[in-house]
Amino acid sequence: MKTLTVFTPTYNRAYCLDKCYKSLIKQSNQDFLWLIIDDGSTDNTKDLVQSWINEDKIAIQYQYQKNQGMHGAHNGAYRIMETPLNVCIDSDDAMADDAVDVILKTWKTIEDKPEFAGIVGLDADESGKLIGTKIPEHIKATTLYDINNTLGVQGDKKLVYRTEVVKKYPLYPIFEGERFVPLGYLYQLIDQDYKLLPINKVLCVVEYMADGSSLNMLKQYRRHPKGFAFSRKSRMELSPSFKVKFKNAIHYVSCALFTNNWKFLQESPKKGITVLAIPFGILLNIYIRLNTKPGA
Repeated sequence: MKTLTVFTPTYNRAYCLDKCYKSLIKQSNQDFLWLIIDDGSTDNTKDLVQSWINEDKIAIQYQYQKNQGMHGAHNGAYRIMETPLNVCIDSDDAMADDAVDVILKTWKTIEDKPEFAGIVGLDADESGKLIGTKIPEHIKATTLYDINNTLGVQGDKKLVYRTEVVKKYPLYPIFEGERFVPLGYLYQLIDQDYKLLPINKVLCVVEYMADGSSLNMLKQYRRHPKGFAFSRKSRMELSPSFKVKFKNAIHYVSCALFTNNWKFLQESPKKGITVLAIPFGILLNIYIRLNTKPGA
């Protein structure tokens, strides 16, 4: 068995998936399996991946499933992966040179330390510029929440998790008619029980595509309000900071207006904060309606 699963959720991305493939066949350490979760593609993804399997340059596992969105593709990966470690590399991204070797060497330093859920590293763009900022060098154990909220660190980071840890937690919920739940839901659950080992090394080279979720967040927000509301409720419940709770309560109110859920206050885990957030949530909802189109 390989040590690391590199899993890639993909939907009609045959036109750019080869970038990820090329980065993987260049890795100096081949102790990994590339798991491709095809989330209902209608292009030539299956044939393209089969051609790479036939080349036999790296270990590849292909899994097709009914379209469920990014979080549903993550669910599909978590159900079937068996390696000790896993990392997600999106279909429009690439692994940094020697990233697999860096991950596996770092893993050996915490393999016997059960308090660590995994490793958190850096992202960079194609020119080599870091996405955001480094993690303070003196930090030897942290959580994703602290990275994003208390350490002053900016930008996306790359997460490498123990598979046995990921499998302890519930899968992302699937809401009928929607295809998006913020991935941070799972990461926040893990933060409650484990630490991450930070490394200031680039593990992933990212490109934010025009059809990617990162650049279409307002549209995603309007199209998938139940998924966003679910995530906001979780963040209100688990975040230690009043500021973070209040911010998420505002978004929760806005989501409830999109779904005409007039029981939102009753369903809120933090009713007092939610009451305070109502006027701001109304304003946010109006802003999103003015800047997006229904069904866009």
